Amino acid sequence: MDTPVSRAEVKEIESRLDAENERQNHRLNALEETVKQIHSLTISVEKLALSVERMAKEQAGQNERLKAIENRDGELWRKIVGYALTAGAGFLAASLLRLAGIF
Repeated sequence: MDTPVSRAEVKEIESRLDAENERQNHRLNALEETVKQIHSLTISVEKLALSVERMAKEQAGQNERLKAIENRDGELWRKIVGYALTAGAGFLAASLLRLAGIF
């Protein structure tokens, strides 16, 4: 252990350490870039989720408006049929009364 280390060995160790530092720096840079991409993706997914939530609320509102429109048309048709039946029944009653000589 008391043997001195030669200058060449020191340079070799320094060279290996520098190479290892370069590899580690490259890996850290790649890792930092990956973390940035994941962060960006997370933000995009959050925005997408909010957008989908807004669309779902809007669709629910549109469904309510569509049901109201469909019901309105159905109610109008039922009124028309009711008036037609009432008019037909009135006409029939008037005709029967006329035939009977009451009216």
